[in-house]
Amino acid sequence: MIKRLQQQLRDHPRIVDVAVAVVFCACSFPGSAVPLPGRDLGVPWWPGVLLGVISSTALLWRHGRPRTTAVVTGVCAIAMTALGYILTVLLLGPLMVALYALAVRTDRRTANGFALTGIALLLVTALIAGPTDEPLVLKLMGPVFWLLLPTSLGTATRLRAAVLEAVQARAEHAERTREEDARRRVTEERLRIARELHDVVAHHLVLAKIQAGVVARSLRSRPAEAERIVTELAGTTSSALRELRAAVGLLRHTDDQEWPLDPVPGLAQLPELIASFKTAGLTVTVTGSGEPRPLSAGADLAAYRIVQEALTNVTKHAASRSAAVRLAYSRDRLGVTITNEGGVTPPSSPASGSGYGLVGMRERALSVGGRLRAGRRAQGGFEVAAELPLHPSTPDEATAR
Repeated sequence: MIKRLQQQLRDHPRIVDVAVAVVFCACSFPGSAVPLPGRDLGVPWWPGVLLGVISSTALLWRHGRPRTTAVVTGVCAIAMTALGYILTVLLLGPLMVALYALAVRTDRRTANGFALTGIALLLVTALIAGPTDEPLVLKLMGPVFWLLLPTSLGTATRLRAAVLEAVQARAEHAERTREEDARRRVTEERLRIARELHDVVAHHLVLAKIQAGVVARSLRSRPAEAERIVTELAGTTSSALRELRAAVGLLRHTDDQEWPLDPVPGLAQLPELIASFKTAGLTVTVTGSGEPRPLSAGADLAAYRIVQEALTNVTKHAASRSAAVRLAYSRDRLGVTITNEGGVTPPSSPASGSGYGLVGMRERALSVGGRLRAGRRAQGGFEVAAELPLHPSTPDEATAR
């Protein structure tokens, strides 16, 4: 019942304002008739009631015009003091409410300025025109206490509301940051899986297509060779299915421990990768310089996929049937260079920069803090060169280098 009443009052604030005004109008009747102990009231009661009604009515606008309300109620209180009324809390009530509303809706300097100005004017007026037989302590201390109290309470209420608003704003900001971070992580994971699927599907489908073409051409004239290529084609498709299954397995959000995950490929599997291109008619030579050093798992996978994608592009687009892979180890970096000598790369091919293959290679290099460049060679052919750190770092650090 009480909660329902509170909700109704919050939904209809004007009812509260009218009730407050009516209460203080009623208080002005007994407030205007309070004399000093043992003495008669030296002034008529009706001017005090009239001023009390005016100041109480002004409270209806304390939310929208708190400064005007404070001025009107302050002037009425000063006028009561000048007429000789005893400033009890009954007559100062409207001014107290006005100062509280002013402190809640304005800054501390404004609220304190109005309160101190009102106190000073009331005290000067009481000393000049107030009852001469009123005790000095009552004349001075009463207005000071009753006017500083609502100002302090209003300032405390405003500060508390500001703190709660700041806490809520920080909580909303943290929630938005978490949501943005979650979306960013989801996007990065989607890109990573897309790169894996592209590399796996493109590589194996290109090899399977070439092997199938060789089988079709050799089936009648060279059945033994065709049989051998068919066997290799079966191995190619099995490898494709195995890697595709491992890549798709990344999409499974489960704690199932029985889900088999194949080892992550790396430069250790480079000989098998080179051998797979032989069936497609591509001869690949591998050279190295420097002392081989261990790579992080991310850099090892990136190096392997860059070599795989570059050789796949050579197989698909280059006129040359040979390519060279060079691995250059330094103290903290690995240089991977893939070149094909001679031949022309079609402008519309991924190797020319318009497809997803080259984009994926660049993303892989950046993901481990490295960099990649690709383009035509002056002496003919195409070159892909990547520099990868032996230990992972951020893409920003790589860009700075």
